Amino acid sequence: MSRTKGGVVTHARHKKVIKAAKGYYGRRKNTFKVARQAVDKANQYATRDRKNRKRNFRALWIQRINAAVRSHDEALTYSRFINGLSLAGIEVDRKVLADLAVNEPASFGAIVKQAQDALAA
Repeated sequence: MSRTKGGVVTHARHKKVIKAAKGYYGRRKNTFKVARQAVDKANQYATRDRKNRKRNFRALWIQRINAAVRSHDEALTYSRFINGLSLAGIEVDRKVLADLAVNEPASFGAIVKQAQDALAA
């Protein structure tokens, strides 16, 4: 039986890694061994940071909600506002609340008023 050579498959694998390393500095972009290490590390960062991005956006939404709540009522804090929402039976997530606070201040003010009324009762 004749010998099979793996040149085509190996070349395709190398080409895929080198393409993924396009734009990297120095040998990281054109030497397979170094490029593979760089691409593997980049994929590790990408996997980790997909989780971190969700965490960062949630923190941003909370900061925006807190600022908007305090602009409507100085004494009301973020945590008391969220408590008031749950007492009032309003189930709106933080992403939507932050968007309302930025783009629809009047609507957000009405929600704050409902939360205050629920806290007072």
